[in-house]
Amino acid sequence: MRLTYDLTLEQTQKLVMTPELRQAIELLQLNALELKDYIAQELEENPILEIANNEEEYENIDKYTNNDVDWKDYFEKFDDISYRPQTDKNMKDYNYESFISYEPTLKEHLLSQLNLMSLENREHKIGVALIENIDSRGYLTVTTEEVSHYTNSSVDEVEIILNIIQNFEPLGVGARSLRECLLIQVREKKDIGKYINAIIDNYLEDVGHNRIQKIAKELAIEARLVQEACDYIKKLEPKPGRTFGTNEDIRYISPDVEIKIIDGEFEVIVNDVTGPRLNINNYYRELLKTNRDKNTMDFLNEKFNSAMWIIRSIEQRRNTIKKVVESILRFQKDFFLRGEKSLQPLTLKDVAEDIDMHESTISRATNGKYVQTPRGIFELKYFFSSSLESDRGGISSTSIKSRLKDIIDREDPKKPYSDSKLSNIFSDQGINISRRTIAKYRDELGIPSSNIRRRY
Repeated sequence: MRLTYDLTLEQTQKLVMTPELRQAIELLQLNALELKDYIAQELEENPILEIANNEEEYENIDKYTNNDVDWKDYFEKFDDISYRPQTDKNMKDYNYESFISYEPTLKEHLLSQLNLMSLENREHKIGVALIENIDSRGYLTVTTEEVSHYTNSSVDEVEIILNIIQNFEPLGVGARSLRECLLIQVREKKDIGKYINAIIDNYLEDVGHNRIQKIAKELAIEARLVQEACDYIKKLEPKPGRTFGTNEDIRYISPDVEIKIIDGEFEVIVNDVTGPRLNINNYYRELLKTNRDKNTMDFLNEKFNSAMWIIRSIEQRRNTIKKVVESILRFQKDFFLRGEKSLQPLTLKDVAEDIDMHESTISRATNGKYVQTPRGIFELKYFFSSSLESDRGGISSTSIKSRLKDIIDREDPKKPYSDSKLSNIFSDQGINISRRTIAKYRDELGIPSSNIRRRY
């Protein structure tokens, strides 16, 4: 074998991840909130960029063929753009929708009731200490011994004030366990059965597992009476404090895309709120044409190039998401017309082949994105589901869950269907599904087993 030094010419193809390509991929996988933060950061760092107003035309990126643009020469050619003074980006727009009413928290609600009580300073201090240790569920998170040590009082004094707080609204607050919480809610009720307290005190776990016959046998009463008592217990509030949610707990979803029915046809509209249009600031256009300083020109050219890449990437993101949703609409049109039962099996590969893109691009475009439809708001991932075999071809697992819920809703509560029986019902409909799969889907829907669903 001969070793020599030669010059050879070889032609190869490879994918190069340029910074611009990485930026486009990063923007595509951002959700609405992350994109908003990203744009806010770019607006702060790049003075060239600004958000386009609704009444003005956004920047036409098709006019730029490459990244090496002589911006001064370009703006001298396109001198028909009217001058608009630079706006103060630190100013915030306010509207009435930005102001929401204030709702008191659970602790504030309890303290207001405590202040209405005729208590001595020592007793008031104990009450405040107790309320400050009640969590968002409404439960007391410390022992009376700890409160007595903190307030330099006796345990009996703490128990007396705690009993007063437990009579505050919402009823059941200040309890130290679920059993105590439920007993507080029924102790003032005179119109309920006399077995309620005994069932809550001794058979709460059996109530959760629907062991009606066991409770009836040990209490020597009819199963019907136990069933009525259990129904009443299940209507009580196990977490009395959760009715006092704070405004900070509210979470909103801003859909990236909206599907509307216009003149009987479905239309896909990309939401500008989640991906606002960006423009080049006119003040810096004029500055670039009139300034003669080389350092200023280099700085402006760099910022102009960066701004155009951001505008191009956001526009590409918009177009990609729109294409993906339009493809989903073509595959799942029956869902939008007839509902959940008509949802078809769909994979990322199906959409990728439909719009001639890679599966990873489809995954990035659908991750964390939401669409508003005439049937509600859905995550784009919702429309992708596995397939089960049936006599009429593949059927979506989401459609199976919807049918399963309908079957269980129509069953005789005295003789609920077992998982094996449900499997046989689907087999009669031409859908092959095992008992274990039925149990899996039932758990995902939050539906208990037949033993717990049974009523007496």
